[in-house]
Amino acid sequence: MHGFTLIELLLVIAILGILTILGIVAFTSSLQKGRDSKRKNDLRQIGIALEAYYADKKTYPIGSLGVIQCSDPATCTWGGPFSDGSTIYMTQLPQDDVATQQYYYVSPDGSYFQLYARLENSKDNDITHNGSGQSQVFLGTNCGNTSTTVHCDYGVSSTNKSPTDAQIIGYE
Repeated sequence: MHGFTLIELLLVIAILGILTILGIVAFTSSLQKGRDSKRKNDLRQIGIALEAYYADKKTYPIGSLGVIQCSDPATCTWGGPFSDGSTIYMTQLPQDDVATQQYYYVSPDGSYFQLYARLENSKDNDITHNGSGQSQVFLGTNCGNTSTTVHCDYGVSSTNKSPTDAQIIGYE
């Protein structure tokens, strides 16, 4: 009876190592895509709540710098309720699952809204890319909640505006 040679053992260990690394990379990619899918769904749900608010008030909540102004002097914050004081439009405004990221809301005069997020998968089909494969970002936004600016790259808006309107576009 013959045992395995050192070369055979090293070859098996190398193959197992490569398969493990490939599995970890695929799993990490799946987690990122799952969080991105949740971000897109969150923005759609917030958009529906904002349209309900507009149907009642004939204006969108005014907000800038990522904060939604609900009713004076209260402000809606991510993770808190979205309410005008008497009507609850969302029991909880979703917030980004990644601690260093946040959603970004813009509505300077209440006539429209734009809502943004930063997707982890920069190759996502919902992000515009230039000829060099770089992702489009909205330079006037910040989807990071740390001192570092993280430009948003995905947006939804009211029907009378596009996420790109009045935004400076760049590529990263």
